[in-house]
Amino acid sequence: MTTFLILGALMVLIIMGVPIAVSLGLTAVGFYALQGDFRILAMMPQRMFSATTGFTLLAIPFFILAGTLMNTGGITERIFRFANACVGHVRGGLGQVNVLASLFFSGMSGAAVADAAGLGKVELKAMADKGYDPDFSAAITAASSTIGPVFPPSIPFVLYSSITGVSVAKLFLAGVVPGVLMALALMAAVWLIALRHKMPRADHIDWAEIWDSFKGAALSLLTPIIIIAGIFGGIVTPTEAGVAASAYAMFLSMVVYREITPRQLPAIFWETLVSTVAVMFVIAAAGFFGWLLVHQRVPDALVSSLLGFSDSPAVIMAIVVLILLILGMFLEGIAVIVLTVPLFAPVMAQIGVDPVQFGVIIIMCSMLGLLTPPVGMVLFAVSAVADMSVGRLSRALLPYLLGLVIVLLMVIAIPAVSTWLPDMVLGQ
Repeated sequence: MTTFLILGALMVLIIMGVPIAVSLGLTAVGFYALQGDFRILAMMPQRMFSATTGFTLLAIPFFILAGTLMNTGGITERIFRFANACVGHVRGGLGQVNVLASLFFSGMSGAAVADAAGLGKVELKAMADKGYDPDFSAAITAASSTIGPVFPPSIPFVLYSSITGVSVAKLFLAGVVPGVLMALALMAAVWLIALRHKMPRADHIDWAEIWDSFKGAALSLLTPIIIIAGIFGGIVTPTEAGVAASAYAMFLSMVVYREITPRQLPAIFWETLVSTVAVMFVIAAAGFFGWLLVHQRVPDALVSSLLGFSDSPAVIMAIVVLILLILGMFLEGIAVIVLTVPLFAPVMAQIGVDPVQFGVIIIMCSMLGLLTPPVGMVLFAVSAVADMSVGRLSRALLPYLLGLVIVLLMVIAIPAVSTWLPDMVLGQ
């Protein structure tokens, strides 16, 4: 009964349109206030503060800063040009370029909205100049941006690690194969749509342009190598890798490309600060709400309920994934993670699901939520950039959503898709 009251009160507040962080905090405060347990209420500031002070979480503002610097400092344009040289000759060329550029960019920022809002502007303009259908252009721009939080580095993986204690390095490696599969699924969808509608492509492969654009983008493309090699070489922690990525992006933007001046830095830092505070406020409120869940043994009750409903791991997994996808339609991705991981991680442990595999599953589910109304952040970001209604964009996204769902089902059905690489590199 207590579990129903807590989760029911939370959902009522969310449905009423109360911001997720406020909903989490109000639910916890309201519960203890009604219980008259003001001793625990006095611990609220401490719980909220401690939820945001994990060393791993320091990586989040630095990866956000790195993405902002890349969008401002000419790095995204150089990545797009190189991707265009590589696959622009394939049917529906700029659609394929869109996906490949997002895969390159995802190895640097780890944030879907940064991809959609920054690289998306470059992609949409280029596709409009070549006469591509606006619906096609906007849909593939939105869909490809979801690769970022799955392919390393990844802000959601950092957050998942801070909640569960699972190695960030393992999670980063676990996202490599699913991220590549997402890119391939989207490129296959683009090819089929382009073939059907006889979309344009370049006449031939321009090897000189490939070499020239590679030289222009080579230093930018070193960013993910620096991050990944640093982490797995034991040189830096994931947090320090975020600092290194930000410093390297600043060096490229200000010293090498000279597209950012010192006068622009305060605005860039302010944008990073605003984005970081929004994320940390949710994490802080979730810290106190999580304390309420543990104190009232809600995860234990949820485990018992699901195991009582069925003893089949497949059925339980299907229920959990369905809940995650439905929540993703109403909540922002970070909110889905901080709300559901404490609830469902014990369930997954009971049915023998590897926590690394579950991390990939929950991040992919939250990414699909970014593309679905009514609260898909990427959906709104791209619709604003493309000057297109959310409903129109949602309809155009359906073929790409199908491809992403197929990859999600592969990750669920075949654990090795997500666990093989981290097990091979780092061991069991």
